[in-house]
Amino acid sequence: MKFKAILIALISTAILSPVTPVLAEPLPTVRVAVLQFGTVNWEMDVIRRHELDKKYHFFLDVTPVGGKHASAISLQSHAVDIIYGDWIWVNRQRFNNRMFGFSPVSAAAGGLYAQSNSPVVSIKDLEGQRLGIAGGSVDKSWLLLQAYSKQALDLDLVKSVEPVFAAPPLLNQLMYDDKLPLILNFWHYSARLKAKGFKKVISVQEVMTGLGVTRQVPLVGWVFTEAWRQENNQLLSGFLKASQDAREILLTSDQEWQRIRHLTRAEDDQVFEALKEGYRAGVQRQFGMDELDALEKLYAIMAREGGDKLTGGADSLDRSLFWHPDAEKGVIQIGKGVN
Repeated sequence: MKFKAILIALISTAILSPVTPVLAEPLPTVRVAVLQFGTVNWEMDVIRRHELDKKYHFFLDVTPVGGKHASAISLQSHAVDIIYGDWIWVNRQRFNNRMFGFSPVSAAAGGLYAQSNSPVVSIKDLEGQRLGIAGGSVDKSWLLLQAYSKQALDLDLVKSVEPVFAAPPLLNQLMYDDKLPLILNFWHYSARLKAKGFKKVISVQEVMTGLGVTRQVPLVGWVFTEAWRQENNQLLSGFLKASQDAREILLTSDQEWQRIRHLTRAEDDQVFEALKEGYRAGVQRQFGMDELDALEKLYAIMAREGGDKLTGGADSLDRSLFWHPDAEKGVIQIGKGVN
């Protein structure tokens, strides 16, 4: 009886005693800056919804910013770890010994669109026209269009058209209001024009093909400092894999697109479908030495047209700036050893 009483007392004490839980170690955070209404927010939302950050052992912290300049400042001041940007900016920084890396995400490019009743049907009809251009005088699409017109028609667009440089949403609105005959805009604004019945004159992808760049090449992707990558290689690998998984979901799931439809800010079904189609067409499917060779050719063309204002004096492409996630090896440097 005495033994039984002692046993009951021990069990009661164990039941009533407070249990100290074993807390899991917090996940490391990846801080990402994205444009407030940029299309990359769609991907960030998918990562969170499907807990892809937890899958790859990190916590995603997204900071919205007002523009590309603010995004770059956030990275350079170490307020964030990763931003969404372009490899030309990274190449320029590396030339000036500011070491950043780039991982490809999207090859999506816009196009040249005209009013539906416009007599313009090809670039040979551009002479004397007012042309709205997004991104400024050294915008990649504008430089490529200049190069293509010179090659195909011996036509210098800088001298032949009246450029109107403005923000992408303003350019689209000017088209809607019939206050501009033609604009060259980014892919998601071009998708809206297509959906609303404006006439495509030529796409940037067609321009690149005409210039001999026939492979799909990335225009934008994830940018990070080399110092942060060296200290957080596994963390970067996890983020890039989560990013890949999110794109795969958006490539294959129409249901997921319905879930994020509000983020696209599509005015109607036609615009929504055009945005979905444009996004899927632009996802960079592979990246290796062939794509690097194509990018080197593309860079030479743009550098010739844009000069130091574009390149910052970097006459060639630093192939070692490109990084890509690999399922087996973590993050690998595509251009390493071939620069």
